[in-house]
Amino acid sequence: MLSAKHISASYGQRKILHDVAFHAKGGAVTAIVGPNGSGKSTLLKAVTGEIDHTGVVTLNGVDIDTAKPWELAAMRGVLPQATPLAFPFTVSEVVRLGLASGISAARHELVQHALDRVGLVTYGARFYQELSGGEQQRVQLARVLAQVWDPVGHGKPRWLFLDEPVSALDIGHQLQVMQIARDYADAGGGVVAVMHDLNLTAMFADQVALISEGRVVAQAAPNAVFTNENLSAAYHCTLRVNAAPDSGTFLLPHLARRAG
Repeated sequence: MLSAKHISASYGQRKILHDVAFHAKGGAVTAIVGPNGSGKSTLLKAVTGEIDHTGVVTLNGVDIDTAKPWELAAMRGVLPQATPLAFPFTVSEVVRLGLASGISAARHELVQHALDRVGLVTYGARFYQELSGGEQQRVQLARVLAQVWDPVGHGKPRWLFLDEPVSALDIGHQLQVMQIARDYADAGGGVVAVMHDLNLTAMFADQVALISEGRVVAQAAPNAVFTNENLSAAYHCTLRVNAAPDSGTFLLPHLARRAG
């Protein structure tokens, strides 16, 4: 389980997170949603140990502030919003970086398996910088998958932490990536993803944490968090939750203007 308690974080003099409590469990997809600037990515960076913070974060019972880097690398892979590369790596070399960071460095076949999983199996010899933004995003996902390929190790879940994993993708590849996350969780791993698309979140997430102004205002199943009141207050516009007979929950802005 991932447990974060009393998490506060700042950038310079600006406080971003205010005494946040957040949790996620293996075998589930947990989404973090909220408006721009609400603290979603900051929370993800805090629970992965990428930024200074106050409070306590434990992953599978291990305090991330005292864990050794190799311990964390064996437990979780992190996909940031952007991963610029200054050198002309091939796609296979990028994925191999993730493989070398985890516990399966000798399993060279995982490079191709991971590329196949993201639909880029024939791209191994191409240079990363020659790809589109969406293709680069999928290569980086393959890198993270290679790091924690087996969703469960020694009886404990491994974890994918994904910061806006579908932001540069068309709808078909969005569904592909979310299905990868869903399959990883169904196999026993844990997935925590920062999301903007509320409809995709409703389709694939087991739990949703809604953040507004640096505070988690609700965390529960999507149908409990996605209410007219919660969403309209968080996003400062009028939103109404609708149910379609065959396609699950979907959300529409009913007024094309901001509230207030």
